[in-house]
Amino acid sequence: MIRLFSYRTLSSIKFETSLWVRGFSAQAARWNEQCDTYTETPMSFSEFSSHVYTTSLQNCIQNDDPRRATALHCEIIKKGNCLDLFATNVLLNVYVKMDFLSDAYKLFDDMPDRNTISFVTLIQGFVHSFRFVEAVGFFTRLHREGHELNSFVFTTILKLLMSMEWAELVSSVHACVCKLGHDTNAFVGTALIYAYFVCGSVDSAREVFCGIVYKDMVTWTGLVSCYVENGYFEEAMQSFSQMRIVGFKPNNYTFVSVLKASLGLEAFNVAKSVHGFILKTRYELDLYVGVSLLDVYTKSSNISDAQRIFEEMPKKDVIPWSLMIARYAQSDRSREAVGLFQSMRQAFVQPNQFTFTSVLQACATMEGLDFGKQIHGQVVKVGLDSDVFVSNALMDVYAKCGRMETSMELFEESPNRNDVTWNTMIVGYVQSGDGGKGMSLFLKMLEYQVQATEVTYSSVLRACASLAALEPGTQIHSLTVKTNYDMNVVVANGLIDMYAKCGSIKDARLVFEMMNERDEVSWNAMISGYSMHGLCVEALNVFEIMQQRGCKPNNLTFVGVLSACSHAGLLDQGKTYFKSMIEDYGVEPCVEHYTSMVWLLGRAGHLDQAAKLIEEIPSKPSVMLWRALLGACAIHNNVELGKISAEHILEMEPQDEATHVLLSNIYATAKKWQNVAYVRQSMKKKGVKKEPGLSWIENQGTVHYFTVGDASHRDMKVINGMLEWLNLKTRKAGYVPDHSAVLRDIEEDEKGRHLWVHCERLALAFALIKTPPGSHIRKRFHFLYEANGHRGVQLTDSFYTCTTTARQKLIKRSSNT
Repeated sequence: MIRLFSYRTLSSIKFETSLWVRGFSAQAARWNEQCDTYTETPMSFSEFSSHVYTTSLQNCIQNDDPRRATALHCEIIKKGNCLDLFATNVLLNVYVKMDFLSDAYKLFDDMPDRNTISFVTLIQGFVHSFRFVEAVGFFTRLHREGHELNSFVFTTILKLLMSMEWAELVSSVHACVCKLGHDTNAFVGTALIYAYFVCGSVDSAREVFCGIVYKDMVTWTGLVSCYVENGYFEEAMQSFSQMRIVGFKPNNYTFVSVLKASLGLEAFNVAKSVHGFILKTRYELDLYVGVSLLDVYTKSSNISDAQRIFEEMPKKDVIPWSLMIARYAQSDRSREAVGLFQSMRQAFVQPNQFTFTSVLQACATMEGLDFGKQIHGQVVKVGLDSDVFVSNALMDVYAKCGRMETSMELFEESPNRNDVTWNTMIVGYVQSGDGGKGMSLFLKMLEYQVQATEVTYSSVLRACASLAALEPGTQIHSLTVKTNYDMNVVVANGLIDMYAKCGSIKDARLVFEMMNERDEVSWNAMISGYSMHGLCVEALNVFEIMQQRGCKPNNLTFVGVLSACSHAGLLDQGKTYFKSMIEDYGVEPCVEHYTSMVWLLGRAGHLDQAAKLIEEIPSKPSVMLWRALLGACAIHNNVELGKISAEHILEMEPQDEATHVLLSNIYATAKKWQNVAYVRQSMKKKGVKKEPGLSWIENQGTVHYFTVGDASHRDMKVINGMLEWLNLKTRKAGYVPDHSAVLRDIEEDEKGRHLWVHCERLALAFALIKTPPGSHIRKRFHFLYEANGHRGVQLTDSFYTCTTTARQKLIKRSSNT
């Protein structure tokens, strides 16, 4: 009954065909006029053979000759359109292969008879043109009209389901295959295996494989690929071995999967054996096999062998060039990546977006701004500047080279942004020391509803740590909990560092204890945090637990440990840890380790040993070491050694302000006022100016600044009242001011007054007045540091708790004055 309604009457078919013939003949005639050779027909007008026309049409497909094919169709129509069903299917295939899908559909619609091949041919055309809905419609029509569901139908519909990402229907098709007895067919079985491995159903794929009676090499390759793509690397290698035992020779696709399995198992010796097999079968010249070999050798850090393979393989394609450039850039071999890119351009191979992304990554790592600009010009020239990966890499180059303005311009002009785009800008601002802009950009990122990642959270937490912004850091912690990033190791490490640098060491330890997994960064952050807060016993305890848990300390671990020993004055323990670092863990001492030891020895009064240690350092002593010795000399008032230390520092950095001031203070402590005058005169000649001490506090979004003896603040009366009350309370408790801290030639009473109008105490008094009862007042200390040739400012934090009683007394006293 269905067939009766689906077929048209013969008269209607003839009528519609005649209309289509006129239009088609006109098109063919125009093409015949353009090429006279196409007017030649296979035979005289009186004869007609479907077989001859079929052969000619198949030649048109092989030669990719659409003009010849349409001309032949024109002649077929003129001779009465008497092709048999087989020849008509070939003609239908011609239009499908030439992407004339509308003409193919018209031809199909006017066919008096159709079979399964007719439907499958047209369905394949729709799938190739991504017209999936129409393809499904024709499959349904095929089934309703009662045509045979053969192996070609099932392989086509499985391909259609994969293209439409309808993996859940694969099992339904599989049931139909089993019902009709096609499950033992290798052709259909292989298609099912590939469909199941896309779905991730490895067990189902294995069952299909076992049900195939006569397995071929393609079937075995499908199973190996299924295992590899789903992470079953050992099973893939076992299947490959069984395939060889049965007697099948692998092809290029098999080798690609086996090499990927070797890489997944990190079985590089096995990969070398497979490489030998590849050489015997001459598949090393295949592009994808060669690229897989490059991937194996580069990821095994065997760059020399990878270079040899790269030199011997064909290099006309961009893929091997891009892979090698990417591996060089990812292996901190940026100069080799740039050099290979230049060789690629000399070989006239056109880079793609992946090539540009990799070479720009190399430029960012080596901070090669000039070459990065040249690459930028090429990117604009070929029109890839709108590609999100390339634009992200360009932003990273400018950010790493200190050109955040240019990076922001690219960001604002970028038509396509993803989470990497936002992260690149946020990381760039944070690393350049502008945490405030990084935080602002993070808020915009949230407004645009872009999902933050572990990179985002770790960066903004670092910004909070640098700004000592505890409240925003706590809010970000809440966000990480909501998005399930709080258990991520990188994010948790950022939280520990943020809480430690914002003074909340208990919260830092709480995050540390709640971590399911810890790495050396986690332990180092906790040790450094305790050391920063002066909790040296806790820092050393964490270090001991770290060793007991089997986590190997690195150089940063011992920086924190030695720093803790320095803060606590644990000379013997510090020496023991320093010796253990070298002998037990093989950590080569760096300038930070030596600086901690010099400070430790100097603070304990062993200035001669500290000076001797500096002389024994293999490399030339840095400014950082002499500063540590100079600071120790200032504590113990060793004028001679302090003078020598200062001379070494000023020899390397003549304009160093801190050294002049510290040397002047040493002379002042020793009451050598003539030497103090000489240092001040020398500073004046060199144009070195001492920046005045400055303390500030933020209250309700407003920042209040104070200098020594400042009387300009509008709340100065209340501040003085608080200072007077604090002075009385501290003296009753037995506090005696240390007048030696005032390094000026003035009377003792005047020195005492100077101590109480210090900018830090003014800021603290104001904070006690303005902040709510029980809140914390964060106090930030700045001191210069130098590491690996870079100087900067280190921030540490401590807290004061304002009690309700003190506040009430202050308010009462201030109202009376």
